[in-house]
Amino acid sequence: MGAAPSTPRLGDAPPPPGAAEQMFAALVGDKAYPISSEFWKQLLELPLTLQWPRDRVLQACHAFAQNNYQTKHLAKILIHLVWCLQECASATSVSHVVVYRKAINAAYISSIFLKFIIENAKTDNWQELCLDIDKNEKGMENFPSEHTVEYFLMRGVLNYIGSVDVSCLTIQFCSVLSPESCYLHHELLNLMLVLMSTQLCSGPSPEPKDVHPFIDAAMLQDSSTVISVVRKLLLNFVTRPKFPLNGQHPVFSDDGRPGVLQRVGSAAANIVLLPYYTFNYLVSSTPEGASSQLADNSLLVLLIMIHYRKCISSNESITSNDTYTIDSNSKDKDTPAFHENPYCKALNNAKDIQYDCADVEGNAQNGPVVRLSFASLFDALGTCLNDESSVLLLYSLVHGNCDFQEYVLVRTDLDTLLMPILEMLYNASRKTSNQIYMLLIILLILSQDSTFNASVHKLDVYLHTNCLAILANMAPHVHRLSAYASQRLVSLFDMLSRKYAKLAELKNDKAHKVISDQIEADNFADDTSTELHIYTDFLRIVLEVINAILTYALPRNPEVVYAILHRQEVFEPFKNHPRFNELLENIYTVLDFFNSRMDMQQLDGEWSVDKVLEVINKNCRSWRGEGMKMFTQLRFTYEQESHPEEFFIPYAWRLVLSRGFSFNPGAINLFPVEIHLDDAPSSEQKV
Repeated sequence: MGAAPSTPRLGDAPPPPGAAEQMFAALVGDKAYPISSEFWKQLLELPLTLQWPRDRVLQACHAFAQNNYQTKHLAKILIHLVWCLQECASATSVSHVVVYRKAINAAYISSIFLKFIIENAKTDNWQELCLDIDKNEKGMENFPSEHTVEYFLMRGVLNYIGSVDVSCLTIQFCSVLSPESCYLHHELLNLMLVLMSTQLCSGPSPEPKDVHPFIDAAMLQDSSTVISVVRKLLLNFVTRPKFPLNGQHPVFSDDGRPGVLQRVGSAAANIVLLPYYTFNYLVSSTPEGASSQLADNSLLVLLIMIHYRKCISSNESITSNDTYTIDSNSKDKDTPAFHENPYCKALNNAKDIQYDCADVEGNAQNGPVVRLSFASLFDALGTCLNDESSVLLLYSLVHGNCDFQEYVLVRTDLDTLLMPILEMLYNASRKTSNQIYMLLIILLILSQDSTFNASVHKLDVYLHTNCLAILANMAPHVHRLSAYASQRLVSLFDMLSRKYAKLAELKNDKAHKVISDQIEADNFADDTSTELHIYTDFLRIVLEVINAILTYALPRNPEVVYAILHRQEVFEPFKNHPRFNELLENIYTVLDFFNSRMDMQQLDGEWSVDKVLEVINKNCRSWRGEGMKMFTQLRFTYEQESHPEEFFIPYAWRLVLSRGFSFNPGAINLFPVEIHLDDAPSSEQKV
């Protein structure tokens, strides 16, 4: 059968002592085993319980990578993985445990060696993978001749992920709970991240010369596969499946310790995102049981896939049907064009399963579409928004999927999303800058809708309060605020003051009129007083923002001085207001100082903006703040940057790495990384 004489024949009996050592030695050795050899069956049926030290694993990875040029064992084990997945889909109750073990082991072993080769590759086209296998070899008769190994692999893995339930297995037309299916999905999701990690080795901007064999092959899959994968990954995120409490991961020994190749640092082959040091680690300890490693990994895989961009090379024709159109306003001829990303398209075209159910095939969309419950997705996002990956998913949906954005806007319980967002903005110091950026853009996109703004006014005044509070916190540190922002800050005060004046006038008018219905009169008075109080708070916060800039950062912000000089009349009605007079005293101290300096100027001709700013800039340098007391709806439209891939691809991979996916920092070119001594290969390691 092509196996070495020293390779034990296992059959159905437990493997003899030393069998696993011999099998792995043969796998990484220089002897090539044919794809039809019994060796592969014996290897994949082994319980992976070896305990190798780090140096031993590194040695094995080096040997495998070096000998793979001749043995092509990586391509062969990947093909066997697909065949195992096909077996899993048709497994009987008698054989399904063994079949699933083979598939799990194939995915696990492949991930280890793949990751090592990717981390240490020297060529741009990944020749070290050696995926060009002889298709005339015995055992390859059923391998599609038109397929590459990477396409065959991605088709098999994605078909399985998209078509097989995570926690259930269908056996003789019955659905049963299957721990093995959970573990296999987990290993396949890990494998997907490894396969796509070639992106980490490329630069921050996609280029036509970039080659990513596996994710490129994923982009070529048929639409039904793409749709099933996007739907399943979203469902995993929504349903948050957990590993069975009575399960046992096949790569563990009976005492729960991780097996061979599991205890290796990032310089070699550490693969799983959150290593299984004990099985109990997998079980959520939170009261609501919200934690789910399968859900988290599904989301990470989805984010990487939807934000991938493949440049069109110069020798390819560009058609409107299969590319992303470049920015029409850009005059840069070097602006790249990209192939259409079918996974991004599938997410953007996803539909609510509660509507248009008669069109089950999505004929109105010229083909099938992803269908799932928007209500469940909305609730899941609200529950998980504290996780940065969920924030990126919400952004991707509200920016790209018009139907989901509309669904969010018509929900009456907007606080499900808004309160977590506002809480995170309030605690911005504990969040990453990227996460804060995403949260603000989400609010900006939603605030473009008048219905949303009306709902927020009615249901959630904390939106305005928190946003203004953020401005107040930032105000002392403002540096060279632009003319537009300075003018809009004063205009915001003017807008709020006019609304306040109307409410105050309405309240006074009604107070002098006789209303026959006393209940109606009392309700009206309460509503008006409440709204008037809200706008009073808003006005004070805006004054605090302006006051903080003038008190602590006036010399650095001449445009703010110009703005309040230009619109100083808007502050006049509130000079004697008990809530505002102290803050306005400081503002008028500044106004008096600069007005007097303006009056002292000998001017030929009329004042211009430049001449006023010249006087302001000159006197800002002499400003000492004498007399200042120390005190302990802007609407935009959002347009994505012309090169969003330069932000989103590195950002998505940073999220993956933040969840425990280790990767040799010296091999990462996608974004700058700090290389610590612990991460760098030692002189004893031949990396």
